[in-house]
Amino acid sequence: MITVYGASGHAKVVIDIIKSNQKKIAQILDDNEAITKVLGFLVEKPVAKTYRDVVIAIGDNKIRKAIVKQLDATYVKALIHNTSVIGSDVTVGNGTVIMANAIVNACAKIGAHCIINSGSIVEHDVVLRDFVHVSPGSIVTGGVTVGEGSQIGAGAIILPNLSIGKNVMIGAGAVVLKNVADNDVVAGNPARILKKNTNNE
Repeated sequence: MITVYGASGHAKVVIDIIKSNQKKIAQILDDNEAITKVLGFLVEKPVAKTYRDVVIAIGDNKIRKAIVKQLDATYVKALIHNTSVIGSDVTVGNGTVIMANAIVNACAKIGAHCIINSGSIVEHDVVLRDFVHVSPGSIVTGGVTVGEGSQIGAGAIILPNLSIGKNVMIGAGAVVLKNVADNDVVAGNPARILKKNTNNE
């Protein structure tokens, strides 16, 4: 039985992943008093207790990390949609979700509480640190390392063997040709630095 923390749009996709694996939902939690139901499930407010087998179904990396820090919980093993393709010797951390039609190829190492979103590709030997979000349709090519809390925008492409720092934001459709430092916000083809990301704590 899985506890889902979050009841907005991202949670709907996570619920579908749980259903695709014929698993059961114990409860759905959300702090937002205005949300009382999602996909027919009642939404409860979190209380001071220990929760078990939790998935944080919130797309924002910063919020997801903050909840993990504050919540007294154990986290579910990775939730992987049954239409995704997972290669040989792939490791995936607890609380991570891999969505429909995503591909994770051989020897990739995926951290905890990551999101590998719909139709994205994570190639061989990629390393994603904790709380990374690979957005729909993006491609992380072979040998890339992505630091904690970074987001790869929808449809972005990262060329092979590059290093992407922590708390990086890569814009939708960007083509990344060189390493990206911690906290950089980059966009365009080729990707260029726009500013520093200060929304990282």
